[in-house]
Amino acid sequence: MTTEKKLKLGIPKGSLQEATFALFKKAGYEFRMTSGRSYHPIVDDPTIEPLLLRPQEIPRYIEQGILDAGLTGKDWIEDNGSDVVEVADFVYAKATRNPIRIVLAAPNGSSINSAADLEGKRIATEYVRLTERYLERHGVKAQVEFSWGACEVKVPELVDAIVVNTETGSSLRAHNLKIVDQLLESTTRLAVNHAAWADDWKRAKIENIVLLIHAALNAESLVGLKMNVPRTSLDSVTELLPALKTPTISPLSIEGWVALEIIVAENTVRDLIPGLKRAGAEGIVEYPLNKVVY
Repeated sequence: MTTEKKLKLGIPKGSLQEATFALFKKAGYEFRMTSGRSYHPIVDDPTIEPLLLRPQEIPRYIEQGILDAGLTGKDWIEDNGSDVVEVADFVYAKATRNPIRIVLAAPNGSSINSAADLEGKRIATEYVRLTERYLERHGVKAQVEFSWGACEVKVPELVDAIVVNTETGSSLRAHNLKIVDQLLESTTRLAVNHAAWADDWKRAKIENIVLLIHAALNAESLVGLKMNVPRTSLDSVTELLPALKTPTISPLSIEGWVALEIIVAENTVRDLIPGLKRAGAEGIVEYPLNKVVY
């Protein structure tokens, strides 16, 4: 009796959890929680064994081989100094699709305007090792203390500066803080243990997941358009089309008409459809896309 192969996959718990589940759903994998406190989500692929963990911990467990692979931030890979294979870069987050930034911040009006101004100061952060290496690169000695989040409320009463991640900068502005320097730009990475990456079955499984997730992300900003076009208007219609490639054109049973289908950026459709209509297209249908593989 053969044992079924499994891929032990770390899923980030916290702010990225729901966004990750939603992304996997678009990629074709349905994750659900059995309870609010469970660390073992259920997935509709029996060859995946998911474990819900804080993203800060995932790189370490991947490096140690407890997990085969996992989704975590580049920031936490760097902070842990983990030796892992970074297979893919997925730009998605809880508010936007922009990378997050790891920044040094200080109160507006303070004398801290560069790394050199941190000499002898106190800094609060979740990124202790990353911050210590930053200070070492700049030849600065300062006290770095670990903080369980909510660093913004600690300045200036408890600490002089903080190192935090920010997606939009709104929390820093709300606490009257300025960005002094950027330590790192971070996106979500699919990190893999070296031994798992060397295993043919696990590597193929991981590559399949990466392909489908990238396809789901590609599709987020695109839509499909179908329309019927008289041949006499075909040139004027196709001149308007910013398609990924040349549009698909098929003859219709009605003499002198064709069906045309394209994929376009969603943000162009509001201007494109009226122009297509004026150029002679009829029966224009816009439809969403789940996956686009380039």
